[in-house]
Amino acid sequence: MSDTSDSCIFCTIVAGEVPAEELGRNDRAIAIKDLNPQAPFHALVIPVDHHENAAASAAADPATIGHLVSLADEVAKAAGNADYRLVANTGAGAGQTVFHTHLHVLAGSLGMTERLV
Repeated sequence: MSDTSDSCIFCTIVAGEVPAEELGRNDRAIAIKDLNPQAPFHALVIPVDHHENAAASAAADPATIGHLVSLADEVAKAAGNADYRLVANTGAGAGQTVFHTHLHVLAGSLGMTERLV
């Protein structure tokens, strides 16, 4: 487990110091509504422990990623989305702007079927 960062917005949300629209929670993560949605359904799944990115979380405790994906599935399905996309940006060059591991859960858009790779 790593320490939280006083300057990390996700750490303050997890601690309940900054309000967010919570969609779900388990003992290792919290899911919130994204403030700048890129799809009709856009949630963020944030681990309780602070690590810079998904690779760092997996290196520290591989089970963390499983907890994130499980919560992502739960909140997507609770919102009526059986099909969804998970995105984890790693590094500024890949679009990561908050350097605390998080998954984007995106659903509800016809464009979701386009092939990215």
